[in-house]
Amino acid sequence: MDIPDEVLRSVEATAAARGEPLRDFVIRALEAHVRSEGVSEGRAGWRSVFGRAKAQDVESVDRIVSAELEKIDLAEWR
Repeated sequence: MDIPDEVLRSVEATAAARGEPLRDFVIRALEAHVRSEGVSEGRAGWRSVFGRAKAQDVESVDRIVSAELEKIDLAEWR
């Protein structure tokens, strides 16, 4: 994911000002955005329920995804 430097600096500063780890702040911001957008009719498969699951129901999947994302070499994406 390519995030413009000025946006990343702003997000980092906001997370720091709130005393939150950057990862947690970004995850909560993305979840809030998805919830605010709602799910449009006509979406099929997993897209029809994306963002609607309870946190405890997807906790194990979230751990796996987080572990996999931590393996990404950021230098390869730049």
